[in-house]
Parts: sequence; structure tokens; C-alpha cells
Amino acid sequence: MSTLEVKNLHVSIEGKAILKGLDLKMQTGEIHAIMGPNGTGKSTLSEAIMGNPAYTITEGEILLDGENILDWAVDERARAGLFLAMQYPAEVPGVTNSDFLRTAMQTRMEDGKDVPLFKFIRELDKSVAKLEMREDLPHRYLNEGFSGGEKKKNEILQMLMLKPKLAILDETDSGLDVDAIRTVSKGIEMFKTDENAVLIITHSTKILQALKVDYVHILVDGKIVFTGDASLAKEIEEHGYEKFKAGVKNA
Repeated sequence: MSTLEVKNLHVSIEGKAILKGLDLKMQTGEIHAIMGPNGTGKSTLSEAIMGNPAYTITEGEILLDGENILDWAVDERARAGLFLAMQYPAEVPGVTNSDFLRTAMQTRMEDGKDVPLFKFIRELDKSVAKLEMREDLPHRYLNEGFSGGEKKKNEILQMLMLKPKLAILDETDSGLDVDAIRTVSKGIEMFKTDENAVLIITHSTKILQALKVDYVHILVDGKIVFTGDASLAKEIEEHGYEKFKAGVKNA
């Protein structure tokens, strides 16, 4: 069992405080969702966990299996099993999807052996088909010329192939139509086992409807102010965040 624990995390960007003492604990076998109004720090949390140097951590800890990873580089965190599906995936001309994926998988091979080519191709083709992506995707340059939906599905494809311990999905559902959200949810279900965990950051409850979510956290003004079960997402859909905003103002 692996555990990620965020303790009293304070994060700033360009001198502006975004996270103001955030606490979160999750372990393999669980799906967590973080919801909250715009500008409250949801994406900042994902970037801080992955080690984006643009975000300055002024206080607190991020522990992976009890070890503080604040001094780890991004690639060290990735090799340890952390994965971020980005809100705005970058385009990389000249690098095909298949080359990118196989190289990324290679860096995680502990024994230094090559990723078996035919096994890789079979697994890639199977995942591409299940995510209802174009058959020529392995040969296309990474995200170049992709629609917004294709980019988001490609992040899920990377998650399926890399098999991280903890996958953070930063608004992977934003901008997707109903069918695409359903396909992305199917990809998360394909990935989820007792050996990994998923943290979904979202504004919408639609992606949560087809998933068995264990915990829903409400993030307001840089802190998680309330945690509940999956029914909390339905409450948010019906009533919004005003109750939680009011609680922060009156605290």
C-alpha cells in the first residue's frame, strides 16, 4: 500500500499566496475528488505535488510513503509513481506518441531492460481502441494538431500505459462533450485497481457520476474546508459552493 500525504501546505506563485495550509491524505485503492470555485488553488495543488518550479512552497510537507519529496525533481517524482494529467497538455512536434510513451515506460523499468516491443504495441493498440481514439494515433506527433478532446484522452492513454501509483487528473473533463466524458470515465475505470489511487480535480460532477468516488473534498480559499462521500458532489451540483464560502468568511 502506498500513501500520499499533504501536510499544512502553503504555496505561492509570483509572491501571491494560493494554498494556505492545505491537508490531504490518500492511499492506494481510493478515488478522491477535489472540487471548489475558480481560483481557489485546485490546479496549484496538482502542480505543487508534481514539483513545478514556478510554484514556491513556503511551508508544509508532501510525503510519499512517509518520505518528504519536496526536494525531488519532477522526473524523480514521476519515476516514484506520481503522474499528472495536465489541464493544458503541451504539443511536442517531432516526437510521436508511441516513441514518447515507450521512452517514458523505459525510464521506469527498474532492471534497465527494454520494454518489449510487441507487448508494448499490443497494449497501446488495445488502449487506443477502448478510448475510441484514432488508429493512427501512435504515429502522430505528441498532441500536435489534436483537438481539445483528443489531448485529454491522450493524457488518459498515458496514464493507462505508465501505470502510476497515484494519478492526478487536473480538469481532464473540461471542454469535453458528454460522450468524451463517458470515454474518459471508462479509461479511469480501466486504470483503477487496489494498487493505485486517483485524484480527480474538477468543476463538474459529470465525470464523477460513472465512478465510485470514495471521498469528495471542497477547496475554498486555499484550504480543504469540508470532506464527504460521493453524495457531496450531488449537493454541490444542486446548491453550489455558497454554504462553504460562507463558512470560510465566518471562520
